[in-house]
Amino acid sequence: MKFKSLMHRRLAICTAIAIPAAMIAAPVMATHSWGGYHWKRTTNAELAIPVGDNVTATWQSAFDTAIADWNVSNVIQSPVVAGTISPKTCRAVAGTIQVCNASYGRTGWLGLASISLSAGHISQGTTKLNDTYFNTAQYNTPEWRAMVTCQEIGHDYGLDHQDVVFDNPNLNTCMDYTNLPASNQHPNAHDYSMLSDIYNHLDAAAALPSAPGNSAHADIGDTPASWGRPVHRDGQGRPDTYERQDGQGGKTITHVFWAIGEGPGTSQ
Repeated sequence: MKFKSLMHRRLAICTAIAIPAAMIAAPVMATHSWGGYHWKRTTNAELAIPVGDNVTATWQSAFDTAIADWNVSNVIQSPVVAGTISPKTCRAVAGTIQVCNASYGRTGWLGLASISLSAGHISQGTTKLNDTYFNTAQYNTPEWRAMVTCQEIGHDYGLDHQDVVFDNPNLNTCMDYTNLPASNQHPNAHDYSMLSDIYNHLDAAAALPSAPGNSAHADIGDTPASWGRPVHRDGQGRPDTYERQDGQGGKTITHVFWAIGEGPGTSQ
């Protein structure tokens, strides 16, 4: 009996040691919902949020691939619709995501993703891709175009980054900040799992707020002056998320993908 009691104590001690060791050794996947923001979902059907195609031929492949990638998710099936807005302003259209490219100038950023909120639900979204940088040798590559397009549209669905430190090892997802985009051009399994978690509930139709008209949400400009206040910083200390209060109780939130060595707080 004494022998058994001693063995039980040793087993308990070994188990107590082994469990923390296993917890340390196991990879931990971070939650990367963007503040819990999501589109309204009132049925179990996949979200069919129209995506406006306002991109030029140079961007078409990256755009088509990004839409196809996000539609792999079991909660998203977005149709592509013809763009009807000026890419230069990329004005939001209620109930849609609008994707645009234009030469927005030496603003410091490669891409912008903005979502407008009504009572916490996304009511419209935009993605801007800055040709001023993508027309340079450094960024005019399929890899850079694919990663930034995929990431900004991912934000418009309610995803945040998996990692914001640029020189960490790549996580093989476009939702990872990196200066070497070769392996970060598409979503990964954790992105799809996160979308399933974000949209794992139904919103009661009767309780849904009506989306404010576009007049309640001013256009998103090309500089921080129009984005509101910074609320988050990337691994280099640059503000990469901004919040702005709009009319009729609305809010607009903007994610910024800064170019290498540019953005607030960097020497240029």
